[in-house]
Amino acid sequence: MNSIKKTAEMEDVKINVKLKISALWIAVLFLYVYVDIFSLFKPGIIEGIMVGKIFIFQVSQTFLFFTTLYILIPSIMVFLSLVLKPKVNRWTNIIISIFYIVSILGSCIGETWAFYIFGSIVESLLLLLIIWYAWKWPKQESIVDNNI
Repeated sequence: MNSIKKTAEMEDVKINVKLKISALWIAVLFLYVYVDIFSLFKPGIIEGIMVGKIFIFQVSQTFLFFTTLYILIPSIMVFLSLVLKPKVNRWTNIIISIFYIVSILGSCIGETWAFYIFGSIVESLLLLLIIWYAWKWPKQESIVDNNI
């Protein structure tokens, strides 16, 4: 007597590149927030904030505006990565990711705290993944009829 065994395979759904990139922007934003919150626990930081200084920067409307703008861009990229046309989406993600990697590396100059360096490395790796997915954006085949 022959017996047939059924095995169930786990489903593996192909995830669209737009969803992957959007999810990576979300992960980058979470890291930004947590690394910045953890930075508040470094000795002297709260005291500096209380007198209007963050690292070498004077807390002012201009400083807070540009800080907001810095976080606003990746926040908007979560949405734009889902809705922009592929060609614009690809280059927007590549260019903005490169800018943020450079800014993250710049913020590490002189940094000695391991959590900050580690967080910055992971942020940069996630941004490199965004660049990778954007660069390797899947091509869609089209049919061209030359007999028209």
